[in-house]
Amino acid sequence: MSTNTLYEHGTLAMLMAGDMEGSITVADLLKHGDTGIGTLHGLNGEVIIVDGEVYQADETGTVNHITDSTTTLPFASVHYMESDKAIDFETCSFDVLTHKLVDLENLQNVFASVKLHGTFSHVKVRVAPKQFPPYPSLLEVTENQPVFETDNVTGTIIGYFSPELFGGLTAAGWHLHFLSDDRQFGGHILDFAGTNIKGELQIFENFEQHFPIANQAFRDHTVDLDTLKDDVAQSEGNND
Repeated sequence: MSTNTLYEHGTLAMLMAGDMEGSITVADLLKHGDTGIGTLHGLNGEVIIVDGEVYQADETGTVNHITDSTTTLPFASVHYMESDKAIDFETCSFDVLTHKLVDLENLQNVFASVKLHGTFSHVKVRVAPKQFPPYPSLLEVTENQPVFETDNVTGTIIGYFSPELFGGLTAAGWHLHFLSDDRQFGGHILDFAGTNIKGELQIFENFEQHFPIANQAFRDHTVDLDTLKDDVAQSEGNND
């Protein structure tokens, strides 16, 4: 078990091109980590993995506990949790992570993860609705995605920071998901704010990229490099 490796299955560029077929099972994914994020077959919702348990926030706003180990995912990132540094925020927000934490911890050229827990004054998430063939692009999906907001919620943020160099394989910058302690609210974070938020920062020496070579759509698709960066930023909600 390696705690200094971030494992990623599939690529964000695949989703951008509309390749949303599940290509790794939950069982196989969990061989590479007990903490992470992703989406299910058909871009069905937002996945967050906490302590080896898999949860999915779906387009109705419901959080489901995924116990079927044969469930498949087209894209996911996981790692084994081991804190490199405890972090404690008097005030915390998306802006604090995006700017202050990246600069303070000199993260711009590394892969890193955060796991934050506390009571948040506000959390805004989006949830990708399930898609069916012929699949649209991820950008088309996110233009009509349901958005949910809640206040004064206790929960966990899990997510990853990726260098600009690797944009297209994954989302450059922060990619964060939220799950409430009562398992009633979750999704892909668009914005959040909280005080006295505690957490863990983990920096990875290794990035392991797993490609779904048996997936014919992956083998066939062509990436539009001219628009990929802007399209990814727009689809992730990172337009600043």
